[in-house]
Amino acid sequence: MHFTIASLLANFSEDKFVAPKVLEKKLGCDDPESQRELEIALDALERIGLLIKERGKYRRASDEGLIEARLRCSSKGFCFAIQDAEGAEDIFVREHQLSTAWNGDRVLVRVTREGRRKKSPEGEVKLILERGNPSVIARVKQTEDGFRATPLDDRLLFEIALEPNDLVPDLSTVVDQLVHVHIRRYPLGGYLPTGEIGQILGSDAQSAPILDLICCKHNLVRQFNPALRTAAATLNAQLETLDFSDRQDLRELVTITLVAPGQEPQVAFSLDGLGPDLWQLGIHISDVGGLLPRDELLDRTARRQGMSLATPELSLPLLPQELETLRLLPGGDRAAISLLIVLNTAGEVQSYRIYRSCIRVDACVTSEQVAATLALGDSSGDWLRALIHLANAVSQRRQARGSIEVTPAEALRLAYADEGLAPAIFLPKVTPWTSLVILANELLGRHLAKLGVPALYRTQPVPELYGVQDFLKLCQNLNLPLSLDHPSQVTPRDYQRFMAQLATSDLAALLQELLLDKLKPASDSPVVLTHFGLATAEGYGHFCSPLQRYTDIVNQRILHLLLTEGRDRRGPRAKERVNLGDSSCLEQVNWTVFTTDIQREVDTLVKELAPHLQERERQTYTAWKDLVGLQRVRQVQACIGEVRPGIITGVQSYGFFVELLDFNVEGLVHVSSLKDDWYEYRAHAQTLTGRRNRLRYRLGDRVEVLIKNVDSYRQQVDLGVMSGGSQATEEDLNGSSDSGEPLTPPEDDTAETL
Repeated sequence: MHFTIASLLANFSEDKFVAPKVLEKKLGCDDPESQRELEIALDALERIGLLIKERGKYRRASDEGLIEARLRCSSKGFCFAIQDAEGAEDIFVREHQLSTAWNGDRVLVRVTREGRRKKSPEGEVKLILERGNPSVIARVKQTEDGFRATPLDDRLLFEIALEPNDLVPDLSTVVDQLVHVHIRRYPLGGYLPTGEIGQILGSDAQSAPILDLICCKHNLVRQFNPALRTAAATLNAQLETLDFSDRQDLRELVTITLVAPGQEPQVAFSLDGLGPDLWQLGIHISDVGGLLPRDELLDRTARRQGMSLATPELSLPLLPQELETLRLLPGGDRAAISLLIVLNTAGEVQSYRIYRSCIRVDACVTSEQVAATLALGDSSGDWLRALIHLANAVSQRRQARGSIEVTPAEALRLAYADEGLAPAIFLPKVTPWTSLVILANELLGRHLAKLGVPALYRTQPVPELYGVQDFLKLCQNLNLPLSLDHPSQVTPRDYQRFMAQLATSDLAALLQELLLDKLKPASDSPVVLTHFGLATAEGYGHFCSPLQRYTDIVNQRILHLLLTEGRDRRGPRAKERVNLGDSSCLEQVNWTVFTTDIQREVDTLVKELAPHLQERERQTYTAWKDLVGLQRVRQVQACIGEVRPGIITGVQSYGFFVELLDFNVEGLVHVSSLKDDWYEYRAHAQTLTGRRNRLRYRLGDRVEVLIKNVDSYRQQVDLGVMSGGSQATEEDLNGSSDSGEPLTPPEDDTAETL
């Protein structure tokens, strides 16, 4: 299909009818085949009661009994439907109630049995909104009924009937090989799903190229198809003759684009002194939102992808490279959204003004060229030194209110103009001006929020208290006594203090990364909520990476609406007007700046897009973490059979987790491998304690472990403990185990020796 049921339903509300012709344009159904698909889908949704049809138009039916959720299944065959809302209950779905849905699918679920006591509610899948697995990595085998592909992901409990294609006309040549399979038809009645091979990865996941494995596992497309590239070249030619007469002319400003490796040239800076203590800082952002035609091929593709994955090793752009006029490079006039900020040398913002502008980039400078210029120590670096001074001052002001800002390890670098996918505000030393880009996001987001304008605002929930408490217990066992200011809550200042205290430890890099892992990921919301990492609740939004995130394109378009369609006076009879792009208007505007129709349209847009963009970011974040994790696990794989030092970072009834200090990779010592005694698990103390030898394994204990086996695809490392742990206290020995019985008996010969 040219669209998903989720993207189709996102266009409907309960109070407004939509014509099929409107849907055809929004969904890109511009050929008879896709229009027929749309007609069939609308008819089916009407028949099952999700849509109501009147006079050839459709609206959403009211049905509060259906819950939208994402399926998360286990290898045992049971699944839970995970709701998007924070704190909402997970719904248990039995295998026979999945209606052919797979792990990762977005579904509509109806609750069939309410939850009681500690049991989750139960439900059944009524409709599959969006498939989460358009392709899988699988191993080929031959059966009596033909060739089958068995997914490597053991949460996908099915086989795929393979069909030959141009790449593999003879399937017998790839038996026992690992392949990337594109699903052509999902299960239908008693029929298996069918698919065809898109890429041969080799004999196993341990040796397959990392980038190939990541792209196939997460269905990442590395190249744009010819139709997209042609559309980009056509649009680029049109933009080369763009009329700038309706924009603020800022071409006289000396404007420089600063980029790090892998970054898109989408933000440029200008800087002018206004006096002994004042500066005018210009932050100029490529105006992708204003130039990319809505609901056309390029826009639909960018919306579907959501965001790019930009790392030093892998760059998957949001838009084709042919769109050169959207990149802020020297050699011509460029359309931009410009934020001119007046601030003092302490980084305090005095005022600002937002423009739809025309700029001319004078130079594009890489981070290496910045370092070389500063190293000269002469006057040629004065402009850069002043800019970096302001960036550091702005960062210090943010940190003074509690913002969590850290310098990332090399492996965690992300090539975004701002914090990108990082859970905390990552400020690489090589690009200190990132702090100024984050300032632009703050000011623009707060500007819209204070004017009551709907937009996609960035939010980050507070970390789970129990997770942080477990980390503090680990630190305490390492003789690093950390504590919360308030025992019942976690604050950004706690994180700031912990990061500073951990910096003096010989395990600083490891512990800081473990602490940051306790942070919840940030996401985009149609309402203004608290952002934990930034320590703010005033509204923060993404605007400055429109070549890498569709969220920024949406927010830029909303800014355009504000500056061109916003109501700059209370009513038609009012004489005094305000400039809706000026910071002074925030104290003057006490009316709704959009008309009712525009306000409703924008509000509907951000509510429709938020779930999709959240999911796309989640998938991109998972791919990024997978890439980093796979690179590290491959290093461990080369050391199978070696003994390495580690620290216990988690204890469960089935064993304990050890962070390998040489690799920053976590592995499991399974309780069944502890043959020297009967070990009892105590959840409260988070220990495994030997009944006879008084040996205890607890959070923070140092151990020497044997690397026994590595599954690089699942990033699982099996370890065996060789030495380490600690001696149990009398309190440990006298306490009863949570399980009520030993968890693993020694083997017979060991028992006789003991």
